[in-house]
Amino acid sequence: TGYYGDGLNAIIVFAACFLPDSSRTDYNYVMENLFLYVISTLELMVAEDYMIVYLNGATPRRRMPGLGWMKKCYQMIDRRLRKNLKSFIIVHPSWFIRTILAVTRPFISSKFSSKIQYVNTLAELREMIPMEYVHIPDSIVKYDEEKCIKRRMR
Repeated sequence: TGYYGDGLNAIIVFAACFLPDSSRTDYNYVMENLFLYVISTLELMVAEDYMIVYLNGATPRRRMPGLGWMKKCYQMIDRRLRKNLKSFIIVHPSWFIRTILAVTRPFISSKFSSKIQYVNTLAELREMIPMEYVHIPDSIVKYDEEKCIKRRMR
């Protein structure tokens, strides 16, 4: 978590690679409580505008949240939090994430859809937001470096 702009506008960083494995027997319970924790934290932190940076890189498919969970999260976030969200940045989007968002686009508000931005590298992210207070996990940095090396080799 960090802040940007003149006011104290929050940047919330969410690394999917740390989510629980969907094969856990208590997966639904853990995800439900994780969501409640995230929402209560957002409500405490967010007074003004905020953005969410979703780090998707280095995340195996079995750790990515399901469509049902994401829909429930969106529906449970109160209007003030939805309104104050200025952008939802997805770093290293997979085809799976892009497909889910393309399929669900007709069911989510156009205002929310317009807030979604895809970013392919950490360098692109640095151009969009101040990174001095944003912690990027080592596994994501390594994933980004490997991805950039592969791109240069093509």
